[in-house]
Amino acid sequence: MISRRSFSKLIFFNFVSFFFSKFSFARNKTVNKKIIPKSGEKITPIGMGSWLTFDVMPTKTNIKNCVEILKIFFKNKGQIIDSSPMYGQAEKIIGLSLKNITESNKKNLFSATKIWTPMNNMGMKQFKESIDLWNINKFSLVQVHNLVNYDSHFELLKNLKKKGKIKYLGVTTSHGSRHEKLIKIMKNDEIDFVQFTYNILDDEAEKYLLPLAKEKRLAVIINRPFQGGNLFKLSKNKKIPKWISDYGINTWSELYLKFIISHPDVTCVIPATSKTKHMNENMQSQFGRLLNQDERLKIKKYYKNLI
Repeated sequence: MISRRSFSKLIFFNFVSFFFSKFSFARNKTVNKKIIPKSGEKITPIGMGSWLTFDVMPTKTNIKNCVEILKIFFKNKGQIIDSSPMYGQAEKIIGLSLKNITESNKKNLFSATKIWTPMNNMGMKQFKESIDLWNINKFSLVQVHNLVNYDSHFELLKNLKKKGKIKYLGVTTSHGSRHEKLIKIMKNDEIDFVQFTYNILDDEAEKYLLPLAKEKRLAVIINRPFQGGNLFKLSKNKKIPKWISDYGINTWSELYLKFIISHPDVTCVIPATSKTKHMNENMQSQFGRLLNQDERLKIKKYYKNLI
């Protein structure tokens, strides 16, 4: 028979265990870095997109706002910034903004852009223009944007990688399109990164793309994590339930992003924003432990019933 003293100790230790388990998400400020399979390099999982948000006129006011966005991004250990020649002024604004960030703060920048042109001879021209606009010597990653003229640009990127002008090469799609061609490339070509759409509602990638990326040892960048803002419209005026906030998730943006980066085959997600408040919220999702599979499924089921 257990003694009263032993019983009291048991109750105490169970309480302590429960307490720390319950609040481990909120208290843990560790960033769960992800591994790039082909190299073993580790990177932080919340990156930054620039579609629309950095496509602004280069006025002092706009540059100042973008600099503040980047300061918050780097302060919270952000690394991957993704852009494209297709994004209007975005690459120029990124370059101008980076000039106002100290070297110590941007030393871990993982620069990612794209080649986006149907013309063979324009690929190299775009690459050189992007180098100049970003004001950097080389890119961490260059991707063939939406598979446009893929065969020609893939050869260009292979040569650039061989010459040390880029570290990684990849391909992108979005909105769930061109998956048949993407799958063929993932299976057969020597790429390092793949980028596609995946979020709590658009989950088709779970069926084949993510398992294939794992099989082929490809790093995965996720775009459209908020479904172009539509997810916020669906959750408008709805509160995060307590059982989810117990995971350390306090905002809907944290929920959407934590859900994505907790998938073991996702390397990084690239939400875009022009608001400092939203950047702060986005970055919080990479701190604390990741959700396990049961927790992800529970959250997905709850969300789909909620909307």
